[in-house]
Amino acid sequence: MNLIHVIVLAIIEGLTEFLPVSSTGHMVIASSILGIGKDDFVKLFEVAIQLGAILSVVVLYYKRFLKSIDFYFKLVVGVIPAVIVGVLFKKHIDALLESPMVVAVSLLVGGIILLFVDKWFNKTDVKEEQQIGYATAFKVGLFQCLAVIPGVSRSAATIVGGMSQKLTRTAAAEFSFFLAVPTMFGATLKEIWDYHKDHTPLFTADQIKFLIIGNIIAFIIAMLAIKSFITFLERKGFRLFGWYRIIVGAVIIGLIASGHQLEIL
Repeated sequence: MNLIHVIVLAIIEGLTEFLPVSSTGHMVIASSILGIGKDDFVKLFEVAIQLGAILSVVVLYYKRFLKSIDFYFKLVVGVIPAVIVGVLFKKHIDALLESPMVVAVSLLVGGIILLFVDKWFNKTDVKEEQQIGYATAFKVGLFQCLAVIPGVSRSAATIVGGMSQKLTRTAAAEFSFFLAVPTMFGATLKEIWDYHKDHTPLFTADQIKFLIIGNIIAFIIAMLAIKSFITFLERKGFRLFGWYRIIVGAVIIGLIASGHQLEIL
């Protein structure tokens, strides 16, 4: 991994983390195309730069994080299913991350779903996070478990889950952002803990530099992406994201089928 790789992956993370297009899937494919070897630090880096992205949520919505303790209880309830699935199936999840074909199929199927989600869930009652109850938070958390499959998109799964519970598009998207904070913070801490067991010292000077640069870039890009996404979502809905996913998934499947090597090195 070099500085160019760091910048490219951080931009992809910032752009895609909160859009319903799968940041993990895009980084898996980008790593394949760029020929980035999947060593332990690269795997850690792709998770750790999520900290920069989630910090953008805290900054943009800081008033929500200061309103009440009830807000945090809802996030805890919402994140419990993903924690259980992550602990029980970590090895299987890591294996899936090695497969561009899994990513491609997930992008394609998820894209088809996004073409119709606005029609399926067009009855909305819940407009703000304050109206979301604990049962709804838990159900959205169950949808988040689908995101362990690379290419599904944590954002897409939780937004669709929220809309299935009669949240407006904006309310579902914002709760998805909030739920990302404990989910990705916990995933990063777990990844660092696992990494430190086999690496002494923990990071080299270059690796520390890469992590700092990656998180700064992811933070800045994510700030811009969130603002643009909410505005676009309110006006246009999910169809454009659906078509984007279908095209990207189909192209990747076509490349693999024609003999192009997109395997993780």
